[in-house]
Amino acid sequence: MMESAKWIVVSDELEVRLRHIARTVARTPFTRRTGQELLFLVVGSALAAAGLAFVLFTMAAGVVLIVTFLGLAIIGLSLRGARRIGNVQRHMARVLLDERIEEPGLFAPRPGFLGWIQSALRDRTAWRSVAYLALKVLLAFLGILTAFSVWFDAVSCLVTPWGGGEQPAVFGLPRVFLPARLLSPEIGGFHRVAVFIIGVVLVFVAPWPTRVVVTVDRLLMRALLGPDAVSIRVRSLEHARAQTVDASAATLRRIERDLHDGTQAQLVALAMRLGMVKEKLADPDHLDLDQVVELVNDAHRGAKEAIVELRDLARGIHPPALDVGLEGALSTLAARSTVPTDLTVALGDRPTPAIESIAYFCVAELLANVAQHARASRASIRCTQHGGWLRLVVRDDGTGGAQLSDLGSSSSGLSGLRDRVHAVDGRIEIVSPVQGPTVVTVDLPLHA
Repeated sequence: MMESAKWIVVSDELEVRLRHIARTVARTPFTRRTGQELLFLVVGSALAAAGLAFVLFTMAAGVVLIVTFLGLAIIGLSLRGARRIGNVQRHMARVLLDERIEEPGLFAPRPGFLGWIQSALRDRTAWRSVAYLALKVLLAFLGILTAFSVWFDAVSCLVTPWGGGEQPAVFGLPRVFLPARLLSPEIGGFHRVAVFIIGVVLVFVAPWPTRVVVTVDRLLMRALLGPDAVSIRVRSLEHARAQTVDASAATLRRIERDLHDGTQAQLVALAMRLGMVKEKLADPDHLDLDQVVELVNDAHRGAKEAIVELRDLARGIHPPALDVGLEGALSTLAARSTVPTDLTVALGDRPTPAIESIAYFCVAELLANVAQHARASRASIRCTQHGGWLRLVVRDDGTGGAQLSDLGSSSSGLSGLRDRVHAVDGRIEIVSPVQGPTVVTVDLPLHA
């Protein structure tokens, strides 16, 4: 009786994935990235060991001489050296690993010798570099016993059969996982072949422990050699301040241009018409009442147009609707929108005037985008309070595809909204898939 054959069925997706894994394993030992990671492991470990030895020696000398200013100066020099070694490690990571770690703040010493010592001892970046060197040496020791040992033993197993040796020198991971008898001549005539095969296998295994160690090193560098949370916060505030200053300068230029090209031109024309009326009235013998009436009507019309332009300009600086609160201002925006808009407001506390202004302009800009670009039939505004935060959600059922862009002016459009919001530590999120709907969420602190 013949037994039916059993076949293992592999899906096409799994087959493609297995082939991809096999190609990756076969190519990885011979890629440039693998060589650079091994070089970074070796050179970086040696540099960290030398750097930590320098720091420990100079620190010890400084502690011994702590009773004098010379001891403090030596400790300061030790910290400055640790900072420079950290810079070298960061540069190596950029060149070999393409790991671009943001530069920490520059060392800014105070005037005088004592000021320099005080600044050096308080340099957070230097102390973080010392911590990195200490952890890097520990990581280097583990890396030598794991990642580097696999490479070393792979080369040893490949070279030993051709060099006339009997048993390859192995240590670290291979010595732990490979039975000692497997590498011993006791296994018989196939000993050299077995050792060579083991070397080939280790070549394809070696890149992965190295990559694990280098990945841990990347995390250490990001945490200790980059700017700390305080520096990142300061830089973020400086960037937001610069964006706010640029936006304010652009607004002032716009106001100046509108006044010069619009309102001022209207007032000049008004003055000229009134001057012509004055000349006509000064000569009663040749007075043409129809012409005078026409000039007065033109002057009256120009005065009303100038008033409208001034009113619009003032509304752009500070919307009068905000005088009655954010809810009333948003109601005015919803009523003026060309797209039918629903409004929901639930606020327990009134935000500060600056937050109200930002919220108003955000909703105004978003509703203008809905009317101009979204081709929506309806929109909605939801304004709620969550603890100390004000949340604005503007939604429309349009075509979608909206996104933040760094192109164009930083004081207008969605890019301008982002700068306004970030200037007060707020957040803006846009979810706008193709075919819609578009949902824009703005979170602002109630008090700023």
